[in-house]
Amino acid sequence: MSSQTGVDLKDTAFGYTLSIISGKYKMIILYWLAEKEVLRFNELKRCIGNISFKTLSITLKQLEVDSLIVRTEYPQIPPKVEYRLSERGKSLIPILDTICKWGQKNRI
Repeated sequence: MSSQTGVDLKDTAFGYTLSIISGKYKMIILYWLAEKEVLRFNELKRCIGNISFKTLSITLKQLEVDSLIVRTEYPQIPPKVEYRLSERGKSLIPILDTICKWGQKNRI
């Protein structure tokens, strides 16, 4: 749906960026991976807190499809899977840092 300007938000760079990072937990997952570098599924769940296994799994898959994280599975029993930021994901960290700085400056 286009606005009064005739520009559809989804067709803009801003709209694209929002589509990649929008969602309740995506930026939180990116934050924790930036802080810890490598995390396993249950470690991520503990860091985030109130998130279901299903939601975490779906969100991680979305981030992987968007090439923001890398999933590494080790062939052992029980299976071991680790998540880390991709280079593309790391490129978002300065933006997250800027959001944090804005929050510190403007917290009421």
